[in-house]
Amino acid sequence: MVKEITVEELNQLITEKADFQLIDVREPHETKIATIGGELIPLGEVQSNLQKFDAEANKVVVYCRSGKRSATAIQTIQERTGQENLYNLEGGILAWADKIDQSITKY
Repeated sequence: MVKEITVEELNQLITEKADFQLIDVREPHETKIATIGGELIPLGEVQSNLQKFDAEANKVVVYCRSGKRSATAIQTIQERTGQENLYNLEGGILAWADKIDQSITKY
């Protein structure tokens, strides 16, 4: 099962400068349209970059456009490593654009 975090909860982590890692699993061309930051590791490259997902961080928040690819990425990481500090951004960057930052381009 994939744990989720809401955009409101992520916004609070950012505001508080909490100990967490933010990973974007979209494609490079998508980050040119809209981004909320984080390290870019496209979904197709997740398996070859498992070591980049910080097992020591309090939370690793993974996001994509809508939440589907990031959930897939988390399932892959959990199956390969057993890592449990992974959180899928519920609704992805689309939810962020709706609820947190309306200036972000939706695509």
